[in-house]
Amino acid sequence: MGVYCWAVPALLLLAALALALWKLWLLRRGLNQLGDAFDEKLAGDTNTLLSLSSRDRALRALAERVNGQLRLLRAERRRFQQGDLALKEAVTNLAHDLRTPLTALLGYLDLLEREDPAGASRRYLAQIRDRAMAIGELTEEMLQTSLALSGPDLRPERLDLVRELEESLLSFYGAMEAKGIRPVLSLPEEPVWRELDRGALGRVLANILGNALKYASGELTVELEPGGLLCFRNAAPALDPVAVGRLFDRYYTVEDSRPSTGLGLSIAKSLTERMGGSIRAAYEDGQLCVRLLFPE
Repeated sequence: MGVYCWAVPALLLLAALALALWKLWLLRRGLNQLGDAFDEKLAGDTNTLLSLSSRDRALRALAERVNGQLRLLRAERRRFQQGDLALKEAVTNLAHDLRTPLTALLGYLDLLEREDPAGASRRYLAQIRDRAMAIGELTEEMLQTSLALSGPDLRPERLDLVRELEESLLSFYGAMEAKGIRPVLSLPEEPVWRELDRGALGRVLANILGNALKYASGELTVELEPGGLLCFRNAAPALDPVAVGRLFDRYYTVEDSRPSTGLGLSIAKSLTERMGGSIRAAYEDGQLCVRLLFPE
């Protein structure tokens, strides 16, 4: 009888312990489920909320509180996306709207210059034309960066980097000749094929060459390796290692008299990375070296 009286409480204690362990396991499983679901909602752009298989009141109350924060986060994300889209559309529309009056202004300047103005009038007209051309360049950069950041998806096609580079260099031949820049080329004899978007690649190369024209002094060396590494090297006395380190920062410009928004290389970096490539700049022995890589 004594043994029986002792065994019953022990069995009840074991049962209570087993029940507590089972509830603890359910609680842990519910917390893990809640954490995994929360990570999933944060990682993806989804309108769904957390759901739990557990019927534990405390866990379900916690899930509801988290869902409340997710609703707020979703509303803020939607507001940000709408504001970002509206800003990009405003920039694009502004750039388009500026083109028409600028074209008309330059046209009237042409007419005035044909009147053969003399003395101060000619100098004033030259200043007006210079400022109008600067506004035109800035407007074009605004438009290009808006298109680069919010444009349609890229359409890769099989392109020969050698041919695309030659065509880009040819389009800059006149501007290089006017500045006394002599390009020295080192290109492979065999094609270097890559799957890239033609328009995006052309814009990247144009922005890099345009930057080289801005800072180059004398010689420009362009090298393309069979592995897809492009190197643009030129003397750049106006630069230093600190300035080169910030060339890809949006809106950064080197302090000089030439107008620029500092968007050219930022756009090139964005488009290059969207196509799976990489771009970086270095200041080596007084030269600016921009390296562009499109791996296979």
